[in-house]
Amino acid sequence: QVQLVESGGGLVQAGSSLRLSCVASGGIFSSYNMGWFRRAPGQEREFVAAVSWRSSMYYADSVKGRFTISRDNDKNTIYLEMNSLKPGDTAVYYCASTSLLWLSPTSYSQTRSYAYWGQGTQVTVSS
Repeated sequence: QVQLVESGGGLVQAGSSLRLSCVASGGIFSSYNMGWFRRAPGQEREFVAAVSWRSSMYYADSVKGRFTISRDNDKNTIYLEMNSLKPGDTAVYYCASTSLLWLSPTSYSQTRSYAYWGQGTQVTVSS
């Protein structure tokens, strides 16, 4: 069983930066594909970014150039560096993982590809 714990959310002003962290326990972290998703009030969960076990990175168009995903296998942790935050980035951010080694590029953005989810961390961006 894999457990994921997110941290780093908060209330910031537009244009600010935040770094989210997700620590994983259980399983072999270095072999997991990992992702960040978010859910804004009244909306469905949407893909933000993903990093493969080989450190390939994938981003939603809405965050390209502003957000950076990374992983540290020594710390069993992935990060989401968020810059130039906008009010539209306000959401609960979730970390997700899957032990499936081989995913198509489009599969990284699908919630059904991931078996394990964290509880989420709130990010609120004020205008």
